Amino acid sequence: MLRNALEPWHLLLVAIAFIVLFGSKRLPDTARSLGKSLRILKSETRAMRADGAEAGPASAPSPGTGEGGRSEAR
Repeated sequence: MLRNALEPWHLLLVAIAFIVLFGSKRLPDTARSLGKSLRILKSETRAMRADGAEAGPASAPSPGTGEGGRSEAR
């Protein structure tokens, strides 16, 4: 029943429905704003990864060290 659910003519009908519902004037503006949003999201995730990579090793003390970074001998 769902083997041929997305044939090319289905996609054509969906595209025509979008054009009718949103109008051909608003679609380029919508696509442009979506592209800007994705670029912002990508740059923010890149910045978060860079911040995490810089802060990660410095904030976690190595195992077996106490306060001040000295090894504890007991």
